[in-house]
Amino acid sequence: MKKHLFTIALFTACCIHAQQEIKLDIFDALALKTIEISYENYLDDQSSIGISGLINFENKSSDFRYNEKRAITPFFRHYFTADSQWNFFGEAFFSLNFGEKEISLDGGTNAYKDYTDGALGLAVGTKYISARGMTIDLVGGIGRNLFNSDAPVLVPRVGVNVGYRF
Repeated sequence: MKKHLFTIALFTACCIHAQQEIKLDIFDALALKTIEISYENYLDDQSSIGISGLINFENKSSDFRYNEKRAITPFFRHYFTADSQWNFFGEAFFSLNFGEKEISLDGGTNAYKDYTDGALGLAVGTKYISARGMTIDLVGGIGRNLFNSDAPVLVPRVGVNVGYRF
């Protein structure tokens, strides 16, 4: 019991003193009817860990949409600059994604098959941090699904995120 309390206290102490951010991908929300919310916790001035959650509300019949219906994406970021307002970063991520893949049948009709897969990927981006804590970051990258042949080969990681640092 003492080990559990010590672990919880240590984790809480690390999170209390670290800078944290919560953000929304406004590009996905406005253009693609998709909600992606991210949380980022800074380990030090040049590195952070975080997690993103994506839910896709776009219809299958839409001209452009993500293949993923849902995705959970933990990530690690390394910041190359220590400027107080503009920072450039590289990101490594793992995306656990769930979706539907269109399959052509012999009769000429198409069906959809559900899939679950995990993708490893890399992304790059830039982040602006205002003096009052508002953040805007641009990120772009790509990952490759590893486990399921029914899943799409590539998973995009793009966004324009607006958030708040506390």
